[in-house]
Amino acid sequence: MKKTVIPACVILALALAAAIGSQSFLSPCVHEDGSFGACHWAGRALLGIGCVTAILAALALALRNAKARLGVYLSLLPVTLLGILTPGTLIDLCRMSTMRCRAAMQPAMIILFAVMLVCAGVGALLSAKE
Repeated sequence: MKKTVIPACVILALALAAAIGSQSFLSPCVHEDGSFGACHWAGRALLGIGCVTAILAALALALRNAKARLGVYLSLLPVTLLGILTPGTLIDLCRMSTMRCRAAMQPAMIILFAVMLVCAGVGALLSAKE
């Protein structure tokens, strides 16, 4: 049980960072006239994906049954993969590589969700061994 708590804690912390970051320090730019581009919607989608990931990680922390925890970790795999694919692949971003969404949000979210994907895999393997 103690070993499976560590991946869930890491996922929870990174998911909260992704959800909060997508709306604050890693948020996409706003146009001068106040309108939104496609990158705004990528940020909103990442907020939702980050919140779902945080809820699943909290559930993995709360569950004591190894099979149920394994199911939560397995459900985290496609959710974190969705977080990796959202900025730039599923939802287009600005065309300029110097824009905030391409320079900050996209690489940060890909790294955060990739680390969460690895932690979910590790948590699934550890839960399966119990």
